[in-house]
Amino acid sequence: MKSLKENFQKAHIVIIGSGIIGKFNALELSELGFQITIIDPAQLQNSSNAALGLLMGNMYQKRRGRSWDLRKQSIKLWPQWIAFLQKFNNELNIEKPLIQLTTNEEKFRKLKKFIYENNDINLRILERDSIFIKNINKAFQTKNIKGMISFKDGRINAISLLKTLDKYLKHKKINSLEEEIIKIRKSNNHWISTTRKNEDIKSDIVILCNSLKAVNLIDNLSHNIKLKPVLGQAIEVDINDAEVDLLSLPKQFNIDGKNIITKSKNRLIIGSTDEYNTKPEENTFEKLTNFLDKKPNWLVKGKISKKWYGIRSKPDGEPSPIMKQIEDGLIICTGFYKNGILLAPACSKWVANEIKNYLS
Repeated sequence: MKSLKENFQKAHIVIIGSGIIGKFNALELSELGFQITIIDPAQLQNSSNAALGLLMGNMYQKRRGRSWDLRKQSIKLWPQWIAFLQKFNNELNIEKPLIQLTTNEEKFRKLKKFIYENNDINLRILERDSIFIKNINKAFQTKNIKGMISFKDGRINAISLLKTLDKYLKHKKINSLEEEIIKIRKSNNHWISTTRKNEDIKSDIVILCNSLKAVNLIDNLSHNIKLKPVLGQAIEVDINDAEVDLLSLPKQFNIDGKNIITKSKNRLIIGSTDEYNTKPEENTFEKLTNFLDKKPNWLVKGKISKKWYGIRSKPDGEPSPIMKQIEDGLIICTGFYKNGILLAPACSKWVANEIKNYLS
């Protein structure tokens, strides 16, 4: 009988989709000795390139169930993976802390209750007398912003992460094809992935990480997996106002669903995830800056220097994400909605365990 190590070394795995999830699966499985091929027709256009990279783990308020279990595992794994990936990019890190704010008094009461009940030393309430709140209130010319701070959560630069993963994959000589897979089928205990050019790629295992397009490759009548499109979008705004110094603000924070990242004293990024849209509306600036009763003048007069978006997928009728072995040797790993980067380590660990069990 072949040893498990021999099975790993001889098994060929095709990963369809080259976003954070696909590349993280390639990283984990490559370290175990598998032969990996990543297939994606347009690597630079996947939704991971539009991600802001906020890692909201410890401040997640539903501390039970599968979603929390995945977060807990990823929170533990991320520092290990950062240390590993720094061999390929020593500047890669998680910027901490992360701040969640609201102008809604009822939401603030829930935040206080959450922190009181969980007694987590890494989470604290931010009242009006906090220096963070004072600086934010001053910059945004408001008085009613309050919230919480997490000293263990933060942000990883998604583009930097993707480039670092690419360096690793190149170092490991992992095969990468810019092709579109239009059909997969089982044949004699192998999977055949057919490209649009009608070329067949044989593998022992296929992992679907290609967001909305994953459902096009499986028999939905048997598996009944449904995904909805979700729009993630962001703008970079240049501020020409000497009276405000954006560096007085925290590096990353969230106000009522809008994510704000300060890049310099006169430049910031604002982003959000909007459900069930597939294209940004014409009034993107108005929509993304509409998180206060009254916008400060410096924001009203700000100029968009860059804008971008990506289409993500959200499961319809079941929790996010979808992680299933739907047939022998066929795994689907998609529908991460807002948490693809955060949950990538836990996802890749789950996939690796499923494959180990399958090959045992």
